Amino acid sequence: MSSTQDELNKIFREVFNDNSLVISEEMTSASVDGWDSMSHVNLILAIEDKFNIKFSQKELMRQRNIGDLLMDIRTKFNS
Repeated sequence: MSSTQDELNKIFREVFNDNSLVISEEMTSASVDGWDSMSHVNLILAIEDKFNIKFSQKELMRQRNIGDLLMDIRTKFNS
């Protein structure tokens, strides 16, 4: 796991209150117990706060899995 993915995994564990949760790039909201619209908002806010970034609505709509989310985070660091 990359350091970005490690940090993202910590956020997932906090938001979903599950210390055993291990994310993978292929995972989707259907893969995580309790990942509903409200927890998604909390997740995105926590990610934006932790990484000091902001996602556009277009980026959020395009993200289909955790791999897409990671790609967008990494892209923001490189821009």
